[in-house]
Amino acid sequence: LETPKEIRASIRRGEWTKSTHGLAPGYVQANLVVLPQKLAFEFLLFCQRNPKPCPLLDVTEVGDPEPKLVAPGADLRTDIPKYRVYEYGELKRETTDIRAFWQSDSVAFLLGCSLTFEAALLQAGIPLRHIEEGKIVPMYITNIPCQPAGLFQGPMVVTMRPIPEKRVVQAIQITARYPKVHGAPIHIGKPESIGISNLSQPDFGDAIRIKPGEVPLFWACGVTPQAVAQNAKLPLLISHAPGHMFVTDILNEELSF
Repeated sequence: LETPKEIRASIRRGEWTKSTHGLAPGYVQANLVVLPQKLAFEFLLFCQRNPKPCPLLDVTEVGDPEPKLVAPGADLRTDIPKYRVYEYGELKRETTDIRAFWQSDSVAFLLGCSLTFEAALLQAGIPLRHIEEGKIVPMYITNIPCQPAGLFQGPMVVTMRPIPEKRVVQAIQITARYPKVHGAPIHIGKPESIGISNLSQPDFGDAIRIKPGEVPLFWACGVTPQAVAQNAKLPLLISHAPGHMFVTDILNEELSF
């Protein structure tokens, strides 16, 4: 599987159902949120007011599952290896195909994902523990409130990566070049000051080791809009399953400055 198009075709055929970590290196992977049209404007407003956790890459036409900006010809109902379907805030099922849940008034949002800047960190030789340990990056619900918009309100979710002390400044500089995929960290060091009591118990993803001489860095995370949409207890919300992203045709470098 080389190109994003081939990867999406393989996912659509049901051949690839695992995490998309490491697939199509160099290409942007995106988070998915699908909502009914009547809530789409409020959600768009929420993303616009909270660009760090909710960096919008594409929004589909009503009822049309094709993301025309980032992957023309793709189908967001079938081209992600695993989806989550929520009803009134409860996770009802995980599935590999959401055609049965897609409505004529569905609108899909694709949001930037930190896998993009991870590629840049690795290129610079900055180690990433969750990749070394073969795990999903740990994510935590913080006490930092997002700017509300209509029904959508709640705390920011962050990812944590331990970085060697002497590489912290470089890690900040590299990720700051990618504002469309969360940008620079929102917090460095003390987890308790953003409401995280125990780093070994993430709310999503996997716990990872922090070695002596490493500093935890926290980045705004695209799981935020999912958590906020769950808080809103919508009758129907569809998202990607954590770690199972949408692989776009856009190169990471197209999002950097």
